[in-house]
Order: sequence, then structure tokens, then C-alpha cells
Amino acid sequence: MPYPARATLWAIETDDPRGEKMKVKGILVVAALAGCALAAAPAVPAVPANDGDVRVAGSCTGPATSKLKLSAEDGRIEVELEVDQNRVGVTWTVALRRNGTRVFRGTRVTRGPSGSFELRRLVADGAGAETISARATNARGQVCTATAAWR
Repeated sequence: MPYPARATLWAIETDDPRGEKMKVKGILVVAALAGCALAAAPAVPAVPANDGDVRVAGSCTGPATSKLKLSAEDGRIEVELEVDQNRVGVTWTVALRRNGTRVFRGTRVTRGPSGSFELRRLVADGAGAETISARATNARGQVCTATAAWR
């Protein structure tokens, strides 16, 4: 059986099953303020992806994620690798390969607030198809890999 209720600007009164009156103040005020805050928030425009970009979700052992993005930039390939582990301060050793040949090896440290790092490198764009692969390993043995084909 539904409970009879009356709503006012400042309170909602309702009868519970034991016959007692319950009064909750301020609910409508909070809801109204939240609605105003959402309406006043500036809209963030969506940024369309560049035509020709290649995006690949990588795979990781353990609780991490990785993404690899390839883009054309001034006759070269812009390679962006992102690893998100949700832990700040973790050192990762990263290697990038183009057609099996290592073009970068270095370390990156996850930063706040998300506990991730991003690596950006420009590599040569040869005449034919290219395969770009990335491998990141941390001290605990967790490994993230991603591979993408370019053209």
C-alpha cells in the first residue's frame, strides 16, 4: 500500500507503516540546486578524431590497460602509447618497434591523478605498410603490449 505524502518547498512529509510522521527537510532544495549547477556547467565540445588515425586497445597482464594510437605527422608516424595502472609512481620500461626493429627504449613513471603515463614518439614512415608495436613492463613483471598496422 503506498504511503500518503505531501511535498512542500522545504520538506516532504510522509506517513510510514507504523503510523509515525517522517519529515525530510531540504531534499527539494538540494535537488533544485543540483539541477541549476548542471544547467550552468559549460558544455565541452567533442573533438572529432582525425581521419586516418589508427587506434588499438592493447592487452595487459594484471590490472592495467593500454592504448596505442598512430597518426600522420609531417611525413612521419606519430606513435602515442598510454598505459593506465591506477597507481602513481610506478616505473615502466617501454620499447617501441617499427617492422620488428627497435626505435625506442626508455622508462616512464605513472603520474597522478589517474596513475598513467603517455609516451609520444615520431618514427619514420617507409614506402609500404608499417607495423608498430609497443611493450611496457614494470618491476613486478606486469606487461602491456599493443600492435597496430599503418597503411
